[in-house]
Amino acid sequence: MYRLKEDHEHTIEIQKSRFICYLHKTLDEEAAKEFITSIQKLHPNATHHCYAFIIGEHNEIQRSNDDGEPGGTAGMPMLDCLMKQHMQDITAVVVRYFGGIKLGAGGLVRAYSKSVSEALKEASLTQKKQMKQYRLSFSYELTGKLDHYFRTHDIRLLQKTYEDCITYEFLSETPIDEDIQELTSGRFFPEFLQDIIIDADIKR
Repeated sequence: MYRLKEDHEHTIEIQKSRFICYLHKTLDEEAAKEFITSIQKLHPNATHHCYAFIIGEHNEIQRSNDDGEPGGTAGMPMLDCLMKQHMQDITAVVVRYFGGIKLGAGGLVRAYSKSVSEALKEASLTQKKQMKQYRLSFSYELTGKLDHYFRTHDIRLLQKTYEDCITYEFLSETPIDEDIQELTSGRFFPEFLQDIIIDADIKR
């Protein structure tokens, strides 16, 4: 599942109507409603403020609203787009300024779907990853060797402490006990602290 890293806005124009999509990371239904209200206040003269949101570890909260568009032509297509993109904990609001040309039911479905889809393509997303958190204390002469290992194995350093020895706290996707013992000739051993879930940036 993917989550939004930061708010994103995207505008498209179809048959002289302007569709502005706002995406917002949302962890509960109350926050979703507050965000929708804020967009309505931002665009008081817009023709429609349609929305969809998905919230919860298992996407248990799903809501959508057509806000005056023909039933099933706005909110549901937006929600369907979020689902197909495997999004989680997100609210999408599409503001429409009517341009004078009617799009018909099929045209509206395509327009609202496209608005959300294109916004998601541009947005910064994260993906949940299970990582292992370690602490490792070692002598100063091993700094270069261990730093090189961390860089080449995509290990995320959380904290460095320099005292009589160096202590690193870090996250790794895979167990690294054997590698560290080999690199330090069996002199130093990583201490496993916990399994942890993080939001990792998606590289596109």
